Amino acid sequence: MDNRALTRAFKLAAQLMELHDENPFKIRAIEGTASALDALSFPVAEVERAGLPDRTGLSKTAAAKVAELLDTGTFSDLQRLLDVTPPGVVEMLAIKGIGPKKIRSLWRELGLETIEQLREAAETDQVSKLKGFGKKTQDSILEALEFAGQSKGKLLYPQAEKLGNELAQLLRDGLKTEQVAVAGEIRRRLEIVETVRLVAATEKPAAAHELLSTTAGLTSDPRRSGPFAWRGTATESGTPVEVLLVKPEDFTTEVFLNSAAEAHLSEQLTTSPAHQLTLRQLARREKFQQEEALYERAGLQFIVPELREGLGEIALAADKKLPHLLEDGDLRGSLHNHSTWSDGNHSIREMATWLRDHGYEYLGLCDHSQAAHYANGLSVERVRQQHQEIDQMNAELAPFRIFKGIESDILSDGSLDYPNDVLASFDFIVASVHSNLKMDEAKATNRLLRAIENPYTTMLGHPTGRLLLRRQGYPINYKAVIDACAQHNVIIEINANPWRLDLDWRWVRYALDQGVQLSINPDAHHTNGYEDMRYGVLMGRKGHLTKEMTFNAKSVEEAAAYFEARKASITPPLEYKKSLFE
Repeated sequence: MDNRALTRAFKLAAQLMELHDENPFKIRAIEGTASALDALSFPVAEVERAGLPDRTGLSKTAAAKVAELLDTGTFSDLQRLLDVTPPGVVEMLAIKGIGPKKIRSLWRELGLETIEQLREAAETDQVSKLKGFGKKTQDSILEALEFAGQSKGKLLYPQAEKLGNELAQLLRDGLKTEQVAVAGEIRRRLEIVETVRLVAATEKPAAAHELLSTTAGLTSDPRRSGPFAWRGTATESGTPVEVLLVKPEDFTTEVFLNSAAEAHLSEQLTTSPAHQLTLRQLARREKFQQEEALYERAGLQFIVPELREGLGEIALAADKKLPHLLEDGDLRGSLHNHSTWSDGNHSIREMATWLRDHGYEYLGLCDHSQAAHYANGLSVERVRQQHQEIDQMNAELAPFRIFKGIESDILSDGSLDYPNDVLASFDFIVASVHSNLKMDEAKATNRLLRAIENPYTTMLGHPTGRLLLRRQGYPINYKAVIDACAQHNVIIEINANPWRLDLDWRWVRYALDQGVQLSINPDAHHTNGYEDMRYGVLMGRKGHLTKEMTFNAKSVEEAAAYFEARKASITPPLEYKKSLFE
């Protein structure tokens, strides 16, 4: 059980305690344990149980609960609450927008114990009549339930990748072969995976069926399976799993055919010697030992799986114009990071030294601005104090550099948080929307456009505010927003948090065509968050992103020069204030 799983268990216990109206002091203690676990940078599971209080800083009582959770998969307080709470009510705790107190009312006053009952009650206007709810809350519940229904059985890319890799290793070990590949949506690096698909070469498909059907965590579906395909679901998530069982000589062909979108496979080739064939027909007609050989036979540059979407990549490959895509090792710094000054789990020093020790050249610190009260946003005085700390640390850590940034809230009217003289004190500014997310396209777009036009905006953060599988983003006119960023020389982030991955990769090529630079930003609140940069790179690659167009692939000297030049080009704050607001 990793630290995140431990944290989730204690957060659930706190929610359940609030649901049952238990002692607020005990609830805060459980929440404190969750926060303490989340802030740790080492695997708690690897610590000797007797040494947990000293290593973690937890009280002996809290450490005992952690030890029990590690050893048994639960702890007494959590299990007691789960035993007296209907599973459907526990499931309701995951609904966005309603907390444990409201769920208690739904359960106790309306007798709702399942998601289905909640949906029916909302559809028949029973929920709005409860004290503290109303029509607006009822509509929000219905919207959240609709979104949750659409998301059921789907996985974020990292979750699917982990499951796919585990199944691949299971098959390699069980079938005694290396000819096993994770294919499908995972290999194409899609941000949301609906089916976990693998291809395995074997002369004994029955043995593979027996192996998969007897593996804990998988549920077989014999009706959808066949002699050469095992189909079922991942029991916990309900995600469909498909394992294609092929002859060894057909392995490369089947991996290829199951690692590309239909539009990629069915586009007619115009390159000799494969004229008037599609890639599917070519793959079926000849035997190939490597995918590279197949593309060479088609007269094309090799197209990596993440580009196989049928979005013009074949024409580029035919003209030998596919770009050299961004790689993990190209990144030189990490921008958009949070510290304990706002809602982060680690200090500036901890965030900076982790990056330095892992070969990066700079940290862009972007704690929340003052309007973000919920996230301990920085007052003007705290901004000044933070800048003093950064100056001291830069003197100590040089040549590593900490840039003074802020994630400035884009307010409802599109203005940035803080007066201009405060905005002018930062090296760079990431402008993001965090509040009043219920907007139509025109309002959301205009709000972003005004922020982009502000000369202090260096970068646009998570443009749609989406949380994949949790919350739809607000609708925007992508072209208008990207065109405005091009006009005002504003960088757009690809927020690499797997829940966001925003800017959507489908708009990366358009941004590049307009000359807009992109930045792979982890939005890290913990040193573990730096691992997410990999997912941002994958999404950038799907949009043909190159090192040259990635802002944080610049060296520390290049980034510093860019920030300084941009600040120097800004109209002095007072004159700007007159021209824009008077």
